Amino acid sequence: MVSHDRVENSLSGARAGIIVNLFLAVLKAGAGIMSGSFAMMADALHSFADIVASGVVYVGIRVASKPADDEHPYGHGKAESIASKIVSIIVILAGLNIGYFSLQALFQADLPVPGQMALYAALISIVVKETLFRYTIRIGRETNCKALVANAFEHRTDALSSVAALLGIGGALLGAAYGLPQLAYLDPVAGIIVSVFIVRMGWHIAIEAASELMDAQEDPEFIAGLEKLILAVDGVLEVHGIRVRAAGPHKFVDLEIGVDGDISVREGHDVARRVKQELLAKQEEITNVLIHVNPCRACEEKRDFDRV
Repeated sequence: MVSHDRVENSLSGARAGIIVNLFLAVLKAGAGIMSGSFAMMADALHSFADIVASGVVYVGIRVASKPADDEHPYGHGKAESIASKIVSIIVILAGLNIGYFSLQALFQADLPVPGQMALYAALISIVVKETLFRYTIRIGRETNCKALVANAFEHRTDALSSVAALLGIGGALLGAAYGLPQLAYLDPVAGIIVSVFIVRMGWHIAIEAASELMDAQEDPEFIAGLEKLILAVDGVLEVHGIRVRAAGPHKFVDLEIGVDGDISVREGHDVARRVKQELLAKQEEITNVLIHVNPCRACEEKRDFDRV
């Protein structure tokens, strides 16, 4: 996918998040106020937080799409990682918020019975947010946009909080209908359980974003694939080291190769040039390759052995 398509598709995913969350936040807030549902009001706050998260992702993608300049010679790709980090904080805070209010509700002596409007709002939210999650995660993975993937999981947390609200509201309504007031406590119990999952999800997003910001090495499978490509290039006898760091959709590769120590500097340069061309042609996410050329270690050791 060309860069322009990637940016436009990623931005469309972020815009969808802003528009849909705005609709749901207003719907939930209205339903919560009119039905007197505490759970639905908390769920509405989560949707408002989702609007902020989608906005952060939108700005992050915009900044990351800017070309390299004198102040940022490696480009602006890290903006996506920063956006992911901010989204992870929003997810964690949303999870803690749901857990806090659920604990408060758990110790209330008499939980109010909400109206049916809150139940319908929760059902609509689950369907819409799960659909939005699947749409956003597909675009995020197709475009290799980690910020959009993080935003997708934020949509999933909102769907989970709506599930908790649905259980609580449904439990309260059933309890009122069958004279079982204890069923009203399904809401805070479900909220506490969901909050744990949401915080865990946010923590996972935060760790992944931090790894990219700290230039963590790519996974061994990707490195092994690069090594196979490099060794297939004519003139490369050894691979002494490969380091890869990511910046949003871009990957920067630093590597050392071993060549015949008796060839000229120009010949060694030509080998390195072929390696760079091969990597850039076969791995479209690689933006630049820096290569250090060394004499082949095995050749040098054999030469030393022959001299003895």
